[in-house]
Amino acid sequence: MELDFTPILESRRFLLDGLERTLLLSLLTVILSLVLGAAVGLERVYGPRWLRVPLVFYIDSMRAVPVLVVLVWTYFALPLLSGVTLPPFWAALVALSVHIAAYVAEIVRAGVASVRPGQMRAALALGMSRAQAVREIVLPQALVRMLPAFGSIISITIKDTAIATVIAVPEYMNHSQTLAGESFRPIEVFMVAAAVYFLILFPTTRAVDMLYARLAHLGRS
Repeated sequence: MELDFTPILESRRFLLDGLERTLLLSLLTVILSLVLGAAVGLERVYGPRWLRVPLVFYIDSMRAVPVLVVLVWTYFALPLLSGVTLPPFWAALVALSVHIAAYVAEIVRAGVASVRPGQMRAALALGMSRAQAVREIVLPQALVRMLPAFGSIISITIKDTAIATVIAVPEYMNHSQTLAGESFRPIEVFMVAAAVYFLILFPTTRAVDMLYARLAHLGRS
């Protein structure tokens, strides 16, 4: 079999346009899921007892339902229930953020719980408020310990954006499928797609691992 990458070179602007949307969707999803997940995780640990039941239900339900189901439900079912129709890009952003935030919440909860309780008691004994103790004593150590897991979350987020093609978000995988159908060169197109995702994800994960290696001593207690 002879490989021909000419259609990919000729359509590079089309593919780059999709890649830009993939990176934008990934960046926004990472930011929103980290913010939402951190809030949920901290509220689960330090929030009122009555709030923990709905938070646990949210976390467990999101982890039990495939991201594809959440995406399709957000795009097709949510407008029927709420009357609000989201464009494909924003529907994907909401669905991915809500889904991934559940995993972030568990990472945050586990990271905070890994810090010895005695440090919190010592901070309170020194006159710190609970919020000050969490912000200045617990979180700096917990964040370092959470770095490897956050690296995995970033990788998962970038890969999950490919699922957005099912609701016609014009991201990289959507454009790759279109080009594969038009050029009749699916092997070459998806070989390049795999290489592109690898070139994005491999340096990202290695950078997080290197950062953790430099900061790991700050998380020890």
